[in-house]
Amino acid sequence: MKDRIFSNMIVEMIAADGGSVAPGMIVASNESRFTEQFFSEPLTTFAVGFRDPNDIQAMLEFVAPVVRVGKRFEFKKAESDQEFLSESDDVRAIGADFKRVEYSGTSVSSRVLNKGLTIRVDLDQVEGQPNWREVTVGRLMRRIFRNEFRRAVTGLAGAGVNTAKTWDTSTPKDPDGDLLTVLVAGAAKSGIYPNRVLFGQTASAKRILTLRSQNLAGQSVSSTLTPQQLADFLGVAEIRTSRERYTTAAQTKTEIVNNLVIAFFAEAGMSTEDASNIKRFVAPCEGGGDVRVYEQQVSAKLIDITVEHNSNIVVTSTLGVQKLTIS
Repeated sequence: MKDRIFSNMIVEMIAADGGSVAPGMIVASNESRFTEQFFSEPLTTFAVGFRDPNDIQAMLEFVAPVVRVGKRFEFKKAESDQEFLSESDDVRAIGADFKRVEYSGTSVSSRVLNKGLTIRVDLDQVEGQPNWREVTVGRLMRRIFRNEFRRAVTGLAGAGVNTAKTWDTSTPKDPDGDLLTVLVAGAAKSGIYPNRVLFGQTASAKRILTLRSQNLAGQSVSSTLTPQQLADFLGVAEIRTSRERYTTAAQTKTEIVNNLVIAFFAEAGMSTEDASNIKRFVAPCEGGGDVRVYEQQVSAKLIDITVEHNSNIVVTSTLGVQKLTIS
C-alpha cells in the first residue's frame, strides 16, 4: 500500500510538471500534497504524549516557558523603567484634571521558525521490531528538545551580567552569599527580583564541595539544603540543576549549562506582553498540535520519519538576568 502511495506521488509530481523524471533529478512536491500523503496521525499522537525519561521538556519549560501564538505574532519588549516611576505631584487641584501619565513600550513583530528532523530507516535493520516507528519518533523528540534547551541556555547566558567566582576548598568561600548578592543586583536593574535560578551540574557540585569543606557556622549545614530549601533561603520560587549534555566529540559529552549559575525571571502561562526575561513562542503545526509526524516511503526498503514543530526562543528582556561563572 505504501509503495502504491509513493508511486502515485511520483506520478502526480510528474504530471504537474508536465515532464518526466530524469536520472539524478531531485523532485519535490508542494507542502499541502506532502502533508496529505505522509502525515501519520498515530505517530503524531505518540509524539504529542511523549515524555523523555530524563524529562528534558520540564527543564526546557523551566528555562523558557511556552507562550502560544500564531505563526506571525507581536510581543512587547519588557521595559521595566516606566513600571517603577513614582511622583509626588499626583494631587489634583480644584477645577483641574488629574496628572496625565503615559506608558510606551516597544512592540516587536516576529514569527515562529519551522524546525524539524528526519531519520531515514532501512527496513532490514528494524525487521522484527514491532515498535520501531515509535522508537524512532522518541529519538527525534529527545534531540529536538535538546536543541531547544541549548538555544534557551545560550540566550540566557548571553544576556546575563557576568560575575566570575571561585568556589573551592583553598580559602573560606560563601557561595550562597554570592548568589544573594547577584539576585539583589538583578532586582536593582529590573525592579523585579529573579524568581528562578539555573545551576549547571559542575557549578552545583562546586557549591556543595566548597560548603562541606569549611568549618564555619552554617556553612556545612547549607551544603545539605534541598533545592527548595535553598530557593526559600534565597527568596526565589524554584532552583533547578541541569544535567543535560550533548556530544561534542567521540566519547565526549559536554554539559549544556556546565559551570554557570543563571538567575532570571520567568513564569508559566504568560502572554506576549507579560514581563519575562525569556519566552518560547510556539505555534501549532498544520492541523493543530505542537508537533507533527510524517512517514514517507522513499524506496522499497527506505522510509523517512520526520518530526516538525514551530517555535522561536526569544530573550524578551536582558534586565535583571545575572550569571555567575564558577571556577
